[in-house]
Amino acid sequence: MVELTGNSLTMGALKRICYDGEKLTIAEKSMERVKKSRKAVERITRDEQHIYGINTGFGKFSDVMVDEEDVQKLQLHLIRSHASGVGEPFPEIVSRAMMVLRLNALIKGYSGVRVELIRTLEKLINHHIHPVIPEQGSLGASGDLAPLAHLALVLIGEGYVHGDEGTKLASHMVLEKHEIKPITLHAKEGLALINGTQAMTAQGVINYLEARQLAFDSEWIAALTMEGLEGIIDAFHPNIHDARGFAEQIDVAERMRAWLEGSALTTRQGEKRMQDAYSLRCIPQVHGATWQTLNYVKKTLEIEANAATDNPLIFEEDDLVVSGGNFHGQPIAFAMDFMKIGIAELANISERRIERLVNPQLNDLPPFLSPEPGLQSGAMIMQYTAASLVSENKTLAHPASVDSIPSSANQEDHVSMGTVAARHAAMIINNARNVLAIEAICAAQAVELKGVDQTSPKTNDKWKKIRQLIPSITQDRVFSTDIEQMQQFLRLK
Repeated sequence: MVELTGNSLTMGALKRICYDGEKLTIAEKSMERVKKSRKAVERITRDEQHIYGINTGFGKFSDVMVDEEDVQKLQLHLIRSHASGVGEPFPEIVSRAMMVLRLNALIKGYSGVRVELIRTLEKLINHHIHPVIPEQGSLGASGDLAPLAHLALVLIGEGYVHGDEGTKLASHMVLEKHEIKPITLHAKEGLALINGTQAMTAQGVINYLEARQLAFDSEWIAALTMEGLEGIIDAFHPNIHDARGFAEQIDVAERMRAWLEGSALTTRQGEKRMQDAYSLRCIPQVHGATWQTLNYVKKTLEIEANAATDNPLIFEEDDLVVSGGNFHGQPIAFAMDFMKIGIAELANISERRIERLVNPQLNDLPPFLSPEPGLQSGAMIMQYTAASLVSENKTLAHPASVDSIPSSANQEDHVSMGTVAARHAAMIINNARNVLAIEAICAAQAVELKGVDQTSPKTNDKWKKIRQLIPSITQDRVFSTDIEQMQQFLRLK
């Protein structure tokens, strides 16, 4: 099991919970903090203090006081009214990540929720009961209100959860099956569930894990292309990269040398030509820069995964309740926009390598890798597809974080659009995976034409795995199927 403390959740632990399906448990010290925080809320309601989110309205209604007997209704109305998301649901794995992140935030002990709420959320995660949460509707400040409201619906026995093979089931039926009792929301609890950045952060976590895998895959795929085009290995000489000093660039060059060690298909400087095109020569510089963005994204996400993003925050030791803005998603919005650019560039440079593999003016391979040029088109239209995808990525890479639109009668007058950025990043990653799948197919064909027995031991192993999925291009066929199989092979598992 993965133990949650509220302060120590890592990307590795999230991968274990989300991809490997590991269960979680909550540290006892964290549960003690939850209990103390709840006592503070109960004192406030008992003493009839007026505190935002506990016995007031929300947003523009923050100055409207609510009678004690209506506090529970206030929380229920909040969840129902804020569950206004639209569009396709987030992938189930993102929904699971969202639940884990929300739970980790609540057990920090600044939110004032009851132990019963914590335990119910824990049970849902460990029973793999995942809410159906529409993707669209969040502005990313006052947090991810609409998505998290759909998450909260399941805790009260409303809304839907994911079933098998893309179906959705009424949550009250699933809770009953697993003997989980829906909760009745008490003071502060509805707001505590929806004030936070967990939708954008959850999508961001899945984005990072997928993008990291893709970045590693892009290197062995580029190595196959280097062999198919008899690329110049000198471009990866360590002295070049040490002279610049970027650690990520140095690491990519080292891994490229490792992938190509023992290859008889690479050439030396001046042997056939003096220099390669940038898409080959600058692999460490371009891919390394993408790794820089991923490292920044990881650091930002891990901070946010362990952050208190609720409002107001309850500091029990000081008997202090303070309204602030930790729900504002700007840090994640910037990180997701940065990631979008980094992954889009992996696809951009990959598409240029595909062009070099299929264009007879740029290589000595058969035109478009066709078995019968003219009669058969070969990989011609696969390059078109790659070009279409990278062009689409250029639109998606436009930063969402520079946009803002006021809401709640201008009380919430600046928003992050972080969830839009995270969703667009997911689209770019999927497009980039398809582009790299096309490069892998073309590179495998190229090395086969050059002499696959001359590839390095490591790239030869990858070529064999490709051929287990995708046959050699001996005649034209529906290549869409090949691309789909290859991109599935590249997916994080």
